[in-house]
Amino acid sequence: EVCRRLKKNCHTASIPILMVTALSERMERLMGIAAGANDFLTKPVDLQEVALRVGHAVENKHLFDRLVAEQENVERLLLNTLPRLIAERMKKGETNIADQHPDVSVLVADLVGFTTLTAHIGPDQVVFLLNEIFSGFDLIAEKHGLEKIKTIGDAYMAAGGIPVPRSDHAEAIADMALELQEEIERFNLAYNTSIHLRIGISTGPVVAGVIGRRKFTYDLWGDTVNLACRLESLAQTGSIQVSDPTYQHLKDKYRFDGSQTIEIKGRSKELVHILCGRL
Repeated sequence: EVCRRLKKNCHTASIPILMVTALSERMERLMGIAAGANDFLTKPVDLQEVALRVGHAVENKHLFDRLVAEQENVERLLLNTLPRLIAERMKKGETNIADQHPDVSVLVADLVGFTTLTAHIGPDQVVFLLNEIFSGFDLIAEKHGLEKIKTIGDAYMAAGGIPVPRSDHAEAIADMALELQEEIERFNLAYNTSIHLRIGISTGPVVAGVIGRRKFTYDLWGDTVNLACRLESLAQTGSIQVSDPTYQHLKDKYRFDGSQTIEIKGRSKELVHILCGRL
């Protein structure tokens, strides 16, 4: 009964248990093993044998603890690399993860002036400053329940509505964009720099999935992603340029400073809007 209780409790289940008893019939041994005993010794006890068996049990427990620690490290690495839902699917054995999401908002932000700054400072300072900026961006994305997708050089991509759909993805992305501008202002004051942001946001369908066999990457593809990148590259320094589908989600709750039709290479003209803040 003691053995059964210990093995049913997740906090004590891994403790090795050696049963010592005068009952030597096969049925008793089977009952002990069925209850969860790791080993079964009958009286009279040989102390040398007991010491050896205890030593083996302790060694196996140490190996088990190391295996659990390694598994926890792997899980932490997966969660640092992939969204929790995607990491859970991979742990269950899924190898080819690719999902179609019909309604997602994608944000692409680029640091204007950072490349010029890197020409005048050392490599350790470059990495330190970029880490400070993007760590701040990560906290904002986490605050709004958004998914950081990746950084490319001094550009940052995040998305709302993946991997779990949500109806307010455009609002969450818009709030993040406005807070990114505030974060850059705080950064400039703290480090006496003059870095600015260009931000592009688009809304629509995307394909999301995991790429890689040894190093995993969760990424997005599709016209919505391409448009967000184009809108960022064509935006004025310090502005947030959004696509018309994004604007339709936001127009009743946010302020916009004019609209215009722009030429985008490889596609037709696009109606875009400049996001300024909440109403």
